[in-house]
Order: sequence, then C-alpha cells, then structure tokens
Amino acid sequence: MSKLRFLGLDVHAETIAVAIAEPDGDVRSVGIIPNRPEAVRKLVGKLGPVGQLRACYEAGPTGYALYWQLTALQVACEVVAPTLVPVKPGDRVKTDRRDALKLARSYRAGDLTPVWVPDPAHEALRDLVRAREAAKKDQLRARHRLAKFLLRQGRRPPSTVKAWTRAHLAWIRSAVHFAHAAQEATLSDYLQEVDHVATRLERLERAIDAAIQTAPVRLRAVIEGLQALRGIAALTAVTIVTEVGDLSRFATARQLMGYTGVVASEHSTGDRIRRGPITKPGNAHLRRVIIEAAWSYRHRPTLGATLRRRQAALDPDVTAIAWKAQHRLHDRYRSLLATGKRPQQAITAVGRELLGFVWAIGQTLQQKTAVAA
Repeated sequence: MSKLRFLGLDVHAETIAVAIAEPDGDVRSVGIIPNRPEAVRKLVGKLGPVGQLRACYEAGPTGYALYWQLTALQVACEVVAPTLVPVKPGDRVKTDRRDALKLARSYRAGDLTPVWVPDPAHEALRDLVRAREAAKKDQLRARHRLAKFLLRQGRRPPSTVKAWTRAHLAWIRSAVHFAHAAQEATLSDYLQEVDHVATRLERLERAIDAAIQTAPVRLRAVIEGLQALRGIAALTAVTIVTEVGDLSRFATARQLMGYTGVVASEHSTGDRIRRGPITKPGNAHLRRVIIEAAWSYRHRPTLGATLRRRQAALDPDVTAIAWKAQHRLHDRYRSLLATGKRPQQAITAVGRELLGFVWAIGQTLQQKTAVAA
C-alpha cells in the first residue's frame, strides 16, 4: 500500500490553508499557517518524512517562492494550473479550507495539470522582460494623454510631421504654448512623463541586452536562432524563450500551440462538430508576441538587409527552416484570404503555424548544443 501523503495548499499573500489526503483515503484540513518560511518549515517537520510528502498549490500572484522553499526541503512539489482544477457543477461555496481540501483530493486522484516552473535565473530574466513590456504600455498611455490634451485644445502638428518622432516632440516644445499657467503646467507634466518613460524603456532594453549576453550558452543559442525568423527580433525572441522555457519539454509542435492557446475551441457531440474561436488558455504574453510577428508574413518572401544581418552567423539548418517558414506562412495567409477569411483570422492561423517553426528551431539548436556539450 502506498504511503504517500498529498498536500493541498491554498496560498495567499499572508496565509496558507493546508489540507492532506492520507494513504487510507481520509482527506482532512490541517489548518491555516502564516505564509512565512519558518511556518512552512515547521509544517513539513510535523507532517512526517519528506520522502512521503507530495505538495501542490495553484499558480498565482505569490509566484514560485513556496515551490523553491519546499523543493529545498526535499519535498516534491508541483504548481498547478488554476483554470484546469476540476470544479463540481452547482458548488457555490468557496473558502480557503474547501479549496485546500479540493486540491489535496484532486492531486491524489491525478486530476491536476502542473505548469512549468522556471529556475530563479530564468525567472529573473522573465521579470526583466515583463518590466519592459509594462514600460511600453505606460509609454502608450503617456503619449495618449498628451495627444488627447493637445487635440482638446485644437493643437495639431504640421501634416509633414509624423507622430512621436523627434520632429513631433520638438514641435510640441517650441510651438505649443498656452495663455493660462494651468495649461502650461499640464503640458509640462505630460511631456515630462513621455520623456521619463522613454528613458525608462532605453534603460530596460540595455539591461535585457546585457542579460542575454550573460545567459547560459544553450539559452543564448535559442534566442539568436529564433531571430532567423521574419518578424522575430531580439526582444521578441527573448520574450518567447523566457515565457516558454525549454522548448524540448514539448514533444510536438502541436503541444506548444496548445500551450499558447492559439488552437480552435471545439464543442462537438454525436455527428455534430462545432469549432469556435481560439481557446486562449496559457501564456498571454507569448500569444501576443507571436501574433504580432505573424503580421510580417503578409508580405512576399524576401531577405532584407536587417534579416540577412541577423542570419549571417547562424547555423545553415536554422536559416533553412526560417526560409521555409517565409514561403509556407505567406502562402497560408494568401490562401486563407482567398477563402474569405478576415485578415485577423488569417494572421491567427499563421501565428499558430509560426509556433511550429519556433519549435523546430528550438529543437534543432538544443540538440546541437547538447551534442557539443
């Protein structure tokens, strides 16, 4: 008889609700402990030999600190996808205690789906990339506020000046003035915020470049290799790698597509097959950059100066995959438009297939670096 004991942990910022599924079938609540390292260490010591414990908790805002602590204590732990935790129809009572009991029971039954957990170094790089993404959103908001303020006052730049170029900002600083001091103060504040976010973005992008140079060889090889693909430059490549992690953990390209949430949903029964929009589970950051990159394949296959420079020092097998991707994805886009699909639908399908080429490049490079090592 198995002697494994399964822990369900409902983790919050300040507390952890604990439940345990015993080998004899009993599932009971252990109580609520503070979310502090010393309290977790005391709990593990009380519950018995660490070799018999299996713990799980849902991925969430508390991150992976508890996972790292439990694994350091030699307790097997998994972080599970919260959207894939089974829910009983009609169950309208939700408490921390009940959630912990449900996790322990489902974990023992094998009904939970674990997520990939990065190591601390990988998590640090991902935090940096996401900080840059947040700064980009802040830049959009800052520019939007300034643009709408000028629009309300009837101030429009000359038709020859493109928005948010140096000439545009120079025009705002030199030609836009107001009679009221309050409006001058508003303009100055909006301009200062635009400048501040631009400086912040430059600082974060320099930090990302430095982090790539100091990354492990295997990780750096995949980041450089993905840049052989059209539409995927350094920032997109590092975003893909930090969000996906080790591409070799996906046995097939279809698994990567499902992980990203760009596969069609389906509701079929009997002889009826009904497919709907993409499922959108998984990683929204990864899905966004892939769809943005897919728009590049509207254009006919070509090797521009920038892309040729990115491919110059890469493995010939990688550049061959990238060239095949250009032909395949451009033809796919045109054929979908010819069948009456809207451009957005066609690009989503192209993005799904682009993930297949990302997977192929990752597999090729990781196999070669493993052999070289």
